Order: sequence, then structure tokens, then C-alpha cells
Amino acid sequence: MEQQEQILTKKRLIDLSRIADRKGAITFSNFLNINEIDLFHQVLADIETGYRLSGGYEFAERQMIAFIPDALCYNEDAAEQEFPIVCLRFYPAHLKFADSSISHRDVLGALMHLGVERSRIGDIRIKDCNYYIYCEEGISEYLLASLDKVKHTTVKGERVSSSVCIEQSFQTVEGVVTSTRLDAIVAFAVKKSRSQASALIHSQKVFVNACTKDSNACECKPGDIISVRGFGKFIFAGEHGETKKGRVKITIKKYMG
Repeated sequence: MEQQEQILTKKRLIDLSRIADRKGAITFSNFLNINEIDLFHQVLADIETGYRLSGGYEFAERQMIAFIPDALCYNEDAAEQEFPIVCLRFYPAHLKFADSSISHRDVLGALMHLGVERSRIGDIRIKDCNYYIYCEEGISEYLLASLDKVKHTTVKGERVSSSVCIEQSFQTVEGVVTSTRLDAIVAFAVKKSRSQASALIHSQKVFVNACTKDSNACECKPGDIISVRGFGKFIFAGEHGETKKGRVKITIKKYMG
């Protein structure tokens, strides 16, 4: 069943590209998770247009794809057309009664309770009792009118500029590895042995720049965004020298929040 869903996802993305090419107009996908973005990269040879990805802000995990016909790729204004993504801010109606333990799962659960499809919701960010929800523009008014409670907290909402959302925070970690091979970097980042890191890679739980990698020997490059399912996401910031024994000093930046 999972394989059939993957085939359908690939077909849908190829079809969106063909529709954009045939109509000469930009078309957009729904929000895609990292697995679906990986499937998109697998069918790039069949994509008939240019494309861009965006989740509404830098470092977004869930992203839309804009399929841009060749004629518009050379039209800067058209190619830079805004994605139909809206950022909504929900906040407690009465701050002193707010539940400070509300999590991403609680906000997502409240949205699912409204009957909203997951593919129409992007990232959800939380800071200081503010719940930022990226969503398709077409459902923004419905959410503002319908989402009035998260867990046991009564909330109000408003549309805000995506730029007001909190910036992605990172924890910088420095360490020493035997090489910049993917298995060595993953083992260091998730605090596992090389053999355990290899098992994660071979079971297709490791993504580099939203593409699955099945080779331990893949060399990591500075700026690579590496996701390990079940362990989080980090940026390989690069190497900065060697030890006397020839081991490599590296820096990674782990996504926080």
C-alpha cells in the first residue's frame, strides 16, 4: 500500500508540472513532507517545467512546490510570484488561564479535529504561548473562524506576515570524527555507533537535503541539511582542522524547537 501511495504521489507531481507547461501558468502542490519531497527529487527527469520550493519561511520542513513554465522562468516577476501560503498566529484569549504545556501535537490535533487535511497545513511553530501556523491561503479564513480552542485553552487568531514568525534556533555542537562520510557524521549527531548509523542509512531513515541516501560513503558538504527520522535534523557546518591523530574536527548545528 505504501508503495502504491508513493507511485501516486510521483504521478501527481509530474501531472502538476505538465498542467503548468500546458496552460503556461504556475501551478502549486500542497504542502509536502520530507518523504514526499524526496519522491519529487526522484522524478526530476520527468518534470517538464522549472520549479521552486517554499514553506513560507527559511528552514521550513514542510514545503510547497511551484511548477514554473519555461516561458515564465525568464520573467522575473512571474517566477517570484508569491506562494499561496499564509501565516496565522493564534494566542490565548486569557493569558493567565493559558496552558503553558501546549505542544506542536496539541495544535495539530486541534486542526485535525476541524477536518482539515494535513497536506493543507505547513509547519507549526510555538513560542511564548503564540502558535504560528503556516497554511494554504484557501483555508486561512476557515481556520481563523473555526479554531477557538487548543487543548483546554481558548484562543484567538489573526493573519500575520510570515516574517514575524520566530527564527529557527540552533544548538552548535563541535566534535571529532574519523571522516566526513555520512555514517560518521550521523553517528556523531545522533550519538550512535557507526554500525547503528549505517543501519539507519540503509533503512532509508536518513535524508540529505530532502533526498534519501543509502550509501554510508556519501561525503557530507558544508551546508548540507541532514534529517534522521526519529532523531531530528541538523546542518553540517563543515570541518575546521584535524587532531594530531588525523581525526577531523567538525561543527554541526542542530535544529531546536
